[in-house]
Order: sequence, then C-alpha cells, then structure tokens
Amino acid sequence: MKLAITGKGGVGKTTLTALLAQAYADAGRDVLAVDADPSPCLAGALGLPDELRAKLHPIAEMDELIEERTGAKPGTLGGFFTLNPRVDDIPQRFSVLHRGVRLLEMGSVDMGGSGCICPESAMLKTLFTHLLFRKDDVLLLDMYAGVEHLGRATVDFVDAMLIVVEPTRRSLGTAAQIKELANDIGLTRLYLVGNKVRDDDEAAFLEAETPGLPLLGYMPADLKVQEADRLGIPVYDHVPVLKISATEIVKKLAAF
Repeated sequence: MKLAITGKGGVGKTTLTALLAQAYADAGRDVLAVDADPSPCLAGALGLPDELRAKLHPIAEMDELIEERTGAKPGTLGGFFTLNPRVDDIPQRFSVLHRGVRLLEMGSVDMGGSGCICPESAMLKTLFTHLLFRKDDVLLLDMYAGVEHLGRATVDFVDAMLIVVEPTRRSLGTAAQIKELANDIGLTRLYLVGNKVRDDDEAAFLEAETPGLPLLGYMPADLKVQEADRLGIPVYDHVPVLKISATEIVKKLAAF
C-alpha cells in the first residue's frame, strides 16, 4: 500500500504520517516513511534519536549521487541526461530504521506535470514511481503543503491520498482544491482525516462540510502533541488518544 498524506500547511500532515507509520509497524508491517517536505520534520515526530537523524540527508541535495545516476550536474537545464536513472538501491542505502519504521528524506520534490526538466527532478520522479514493494509493505509519503505538487507522477505513485483537515472553512477549501485537481488527473481514492478536533460540534462541522469525501476518522486536539515535540519523543507514545485514532484509521483503510 502506498499512501500520500497532504493538506493545508500546518494541519498536521507530519503528525498523521508518524502516527500511521508506527501503527503499521506495530501491526507487523514493513514501513517506509518518506519525508518530501522541503523542511523535513518527520524524524522529530517519529522520535528518532540524534545519532540517527545525523545520518539523514535529503536525496534532492545529494549532488554527486544525482550526477552519478543521471550523467548531469544538478541544476542543468537542457542538454542530455538519463530520464530513468537507477534508483532501486536508494531506500536501503540512504534511509534509517527506528522501531520498525524506515525513514527516507527526499527534500524538495516537483511531482507535478510541469516544472523544471532537470537531472534532480528526473531522479526524484523515477524514485517515486519505481519503488517496488511486497504486497503487505506500506509506504507513507508526507507531502508538502498545498496542491502544486499534484501531477501525473502522483497518480502513478500512490494508491490513495489522505487529506488532513482542521474544522475550519479554509482547511476544507484546500481539501476541495486538492480533490478537484486529483480527480482531474485520475486519482480518485481520496479520504479526509480530521485533526485538532476539540468537541462534537467541530466533528459535526467536518461531517456537514466535507467536499464529498469520506471521513476516515478524527484526531482530537491535544496539547501533548506540542509537548512531545519539545521533549523529542514520539507523539505515538506520548498521546494515547492519537495512537488509538491512528489504529482505527489503519483498520478503516484495510476495509476499503
């Protein structure tokens, strides 16, 4: 299963990705979590120790690797370079493993149909679209905010997309934009996950205003999320109510 997690900036995409990653790992699944945000912070949400974080380097910033695989220096526009470079060894070589979750940092990724045609873009798109997994493996992609990243490569890569929303009209407006663009390019397995939900009224608001997408579940608002970040420990361990929510979402995804 390959899942992309997206939504408006600040809604809790990384928190959900970390929660789902650990929930799947605890269920015995092999998990690869990919941080595709230009400012990666999934390692913190997963509670990786400093010695493991020091080993992580965004693939998009590995100039020598990109040149080796594509035959051109990063930033090169025009000219000749390999459009389908070898990428099969990258997840194992450049990821770290912690508590059953393998984490890979991608850096800034242009997943859309337009944008620069350059060696680093070619390499990252190839990596996204050609990662091979066994049937029961799980790949979670923590995408950066907004809708600009959506493109044909996204459709080729993911089985479904989870859109994280807060109980606000702006957040739901972004979800509607993501739905429209995703449908335009053929991605139809879209689900909402409510986050920072404080009470039944806010849950009812999300249910009433959803842009025609099924709600997988809710993550209650909890100040312990910020506390976990300050302490550098996994939100999965520190906020039991969110651990329960993540486990329920995993079960619902299995039913679809």
